[in-house]
Amino acid sequence: MSIKRSRLILGALLVMMVPAAPAVAHHSFAMFDNTKTITVSGKVKEFQFTNPHAWLLVTDSKGAVWSFEFGGGPSALIRAGINKSSLAGGEAVTVTAQPLRDGRNGGNLMLIKKSNGVELSPRLGPPPAAK
Repeated sequence: MSIKRSRLILGALLVMMVPAAPAVAHHSFAMFDNTKTITVSGKVKEFQFTNPHAWLLVTDSKGAVWSFEFGGGPSALIRAGINKSSLAGGEAVTVTAQPLRDGRNGGNLMLIKKSNGVELSPRLGPPPAAK
């Protein structure tokens, strides 16, 4: 194969890959203050086990709803031992997260402690058995 033909094929492949670039784009986590942590206790309002990121909505004792973003989607959570039935609506939880910089109710989820003592973290792997 000639060098000219190789360059033509390589150029064509690169042109075909350009439309795929947005599929691998990802947002920044700069909206979270990674120098601070918050702890919120309440009841699970909803657990959204979705791509590209899962979400946990928690209603605190004052009725405020908090939105916590997991660092990954379902495949990452499954590897961490979390599945779509790990959290049920109405279940009591305590969430530790990096807060949103703008002060809204939410953050980057780091740890969930369930009322039975089980801890879930998208960063730690499968949780130990409840004590």
